Amino acid sequence: MEDLIQTNYALDTFYFLVMGVLVMFMAPGFAMLEAGLVRSKNTTEILTKNVALFAIACVMYLLCGYAIMYPGDAGAGSWIPVLGTLIGDENTTEAVLASGGDTYYSARSDYFFQVVFVATAMSIVSGAVAERMKLWAFLAFAVVMTGFIYPVQGFWKWGGGALDALGFQDFAGSGVVHMCGAAAALAGVILLGARKGKYGSGGQVNAIPGANMPLATLGMFILWFGWFGFNGGSELMVSNVDEANAVAQVFVNTNIAACGGLIAALLVAKVLFGKADLTMALNGALAGLVSITAEPLAGSAVASMLIGMVGGVIVVFSIVGLDKMKIDDPVGAISVHGTCGIWGLIAVCFTNGDATIGGQLTGVVAIFLWTFLVSMLFWFILKMSMGIRISEEEEYEGSDMAECGVEAYPEFVNS
Repeated sequence: MEDLIQTNYALDTFYFLVMGVLVMFMAPGFAMLEAGLVRSKNTTEILTKNVALFAIACVMYLLCGYAIMYPGDAGAGSWIPVLGTLIGDENTTEAVLASGGDTYYSARSDYFFQVVFVATAMSIVSGAVAERMKLWAFLAFAVVMTGFIYPVQGFWKWGGGALDALGFQDFAGSGVVHMCGAAAALAGVILLGARKGKYGSGGQVNAIPGANMPLATLGMFILWFGWFGFNGGSELMVSNVDEANAVAQVFVNTNIAACGGLIAALLVAKVLFGKADLTMALNGALAGLVSITAEPLAGSAVASMLIGMVGGVIVVFSIVGLDKMKIDDPVGAISVHGTCGIWGLIAVCFTNGDATIGGQLTGVVAIFLWTFLVSMLFWFILKMSMGIRISEEEEYEGSDMAECGVEAYPEFVNS
């Protein structure tokens, strides 16, 4: 029996780490997607943001974020987290055996898996504020977002806080990760304003095409690939028949939801615009993935496909609607992760009998208001202290030279 417990511990720890690596692979996915959807003159800057935010997220979550999010039993059922400890001592063989198998993965594997989720939430902000935000203002916000804003609302659900006590269901983070990131992005975009030339005086919306559609498509596929770690790893273990079957179900449901979202978005775009819009198809796949993330286990594959398809429809209308409201989001991040994150949380009620509409809506409101209001406060502080927007001349010339001094495509004339 002791040998079995140790073997299962090793297997589940290894599984957790590998799934964390898959989620980390979403970082280059976001970088490539965003680099493809911005203009060439802003490519270096957005790549710099993506590599820097990942490092900042890892450092801040190590120093304080993990302790805020997982304070232990002292914070159970509370809205206010009791500051816990850092990663702490690793599990000993004696402790693992004494638990009878209840302690089934390394403490450090848990930190590693959780920290890549934090970086994902911050990556959502990067695309929404692209092409006109100051690099150092963005990185300053990343410190607060990853070290404080995200961990507090993460504690409410995954750390055993108030939302968990109220029965709020969010398997892998449609709300805790995706809607949180979108709410922070929305606050920044509102204070930042639209890119020059995006909206005309007569209310018309002017398209500003991205520079590299192959790169954007590659980014979407990398994110799709990484999502198997995002959702599959959230099952937490794989060392028995039931858990192995559950992980397989999660993989199947995750994949088919992305397929449903892509097909639905492509069809809606054809009806609305008369063309097969690639950017809408890409965002449709991501919308399906976000939509299923709140509950990729309980429903059937067909139900997951339908949930993804609804997300694919919603994301197109959300992107169009935000443009009509003059909320400029170059990559559609707020719609993909925010609007579809809300849909994903509500959709849980159709597949998981433990979920209630009241509990899900409470989670939606709590996570959104906390993240949006606190983010708005910090964005405003940054705006008043150091400024958050590059100058009009710098925006015209491109943030690559203004912020980084390096062009991504020096052999081409910037557009």
